[in-house]
Amino acid sequence: MAPHAQATAVRPQPGSQHDHAHCIEDALALAEGVCRQRGARFTELRRRVFELVWASHKPVGAYAILESLRTEGLGSAPPTVYRALDFLLEHGLVHRIESLNAFIGCAHPGESHRGFFLICHRCGNADELEDPSLADAIARSAGARGFSTRHMTLEVNGICAVCAGRG
Repeated sequence: MAPHAQATAVRPQPGSQHDHAHCIEDALALAEGVCRQRGARFTELRRRVFELVWASHKPVGAYAILESLRTEGLGSAPPTVYRALDFLLEHGLVHRIESLNAFIGCAHPGESHRGFFLICHRCGNADELEDPSLADAIARSAGARGFSTRHMTLEVNGICAVCAGRG
């Protein structure tokens, strides 16, 4: 499937009714499709790490994932979890939120795109933005300074609409 034709994982709109179980199912189906298309092995451990990352819309750290795996009796060692996360990152299935040293499911799995995130400091949710004009503006501005961009992640910290409505 061409990148522009890829489906998008469901992300809730602030204040909307959100069926998170359906969200995870959609994300899993898309991840399986990306792996199948690329001939990559979506092993049981990789799948479970992916599910744990998608367990909420809050970024999750590697050690929290490790603790969940241990609680489930899967008892993986940190290098195993990091290898699974590296696989998921490599195939565009998750993003790393650098400022939190945590991971979040990608709303556009398998597509080549930049990671732009709105991170609520009250509830901890992170929402992925898709705005090619923002990426173009940053690349253009960097280019005007003679800087060639290779990787771009933008993290904006603030208060989401739901938390702002709570007062």
